[in-house]
Amino acid sequence: MEMSGSRTISADRDTVWRHLNDAETLKACIDGCQELTGSPEEGFEAVVKQKVGPVKATFKGSVTLENVDAPNGYRLVGEGKGGVAGFAKGGADVSLADVEGGTELSYEVEAKVGGKLAQLGSRVVNGFAKKMVDSFFERFEQVVEEGKAPEEVDEQE
Repeated sequence: MEMSGSRTISADRDTVWRHLNDAETLKACIDGCQELTGSPEEGFEAVVKQKVGPVKATFKGSVTLENVDAPNGYRLVGEGKGGVAGFAKGGADVSLADVEGGTELSYEVEAKVGGKLAQLGSRVVNGFAKKMVDSFFERFEQVVEEGKAPEEVDEQE
């Protein structure tokens, strides 16, 4: 699966960068995230509970940052295992650029899934991935643009 896109965040690049590297912000923005620990230097560990089509699972995974070029971008590399539900692994290139009205955050993602998740078919998995990305950015904008504390971010269903 591959996905790319961009969003304009109404904040300066340093502010967006700081939030992209903050465990509390990321935890609040990832739908279903129950736990996220770590740091940009050492990597992050996460526990995320999700339902993809008929498959419910708790994924445990890790993410490391590579090619860090503060405050311009980095590469995320991660893997998550959801027991019998399967696994997901992949990477994302994230870049920030100054634009009129704020900062443009661009991303290119490639991921692979296996196990029961892979059996659901690309349409279901891709639809779920798009929903997760949209949810992440809606929440991220609430934290960065509206100045909400991570614990104040609206829950999404």
